[in-house]
Amino acid sequence: MRSVRKCSRTGCLEPAVATLTYAYSDSTAVVGPLATASEPHSYDLCEAHALRLTVPKGWEVVRHEGAFAAPDPSADELTALAEAVREAGRSDRPAPPPAEPDGPSGRRGHLRVLPGRA
Repeated sequence: MRSVRKCSRTGCLEPAVATLTYAYSDSTAVVGPLATASEPHSYDLCEAHALRLTVPKGWEVVRHEGAFAAPDPSADELTALAEAVREAGRSDRPAPPPAEPDGPSGRRGHLRVLPGRA
């Protein structure tokens, strides 16, 4: 199953809606709609980071006109989700065995009794 791509910014868990690419020879950063595939030299950004992007002095930013939209889930994603829900609801899977307590209190202590030598 293909998961939702997340924003490339450190610590950001928002879904990506835009792709940032650089044209170093032109000193230009391009922020456009989310690319169909993740590329090694591009960065996925959430809407907040795509709108607040700043570039170094002397660089130009070319931005997508209009609102950013999250990509629609593909049929593969919907099928995988349905399969996961179906698998989770199966009743023919064996239940895991219950854990047995290791002592009178049900806790395993840090001290053990070792057999002595005679």
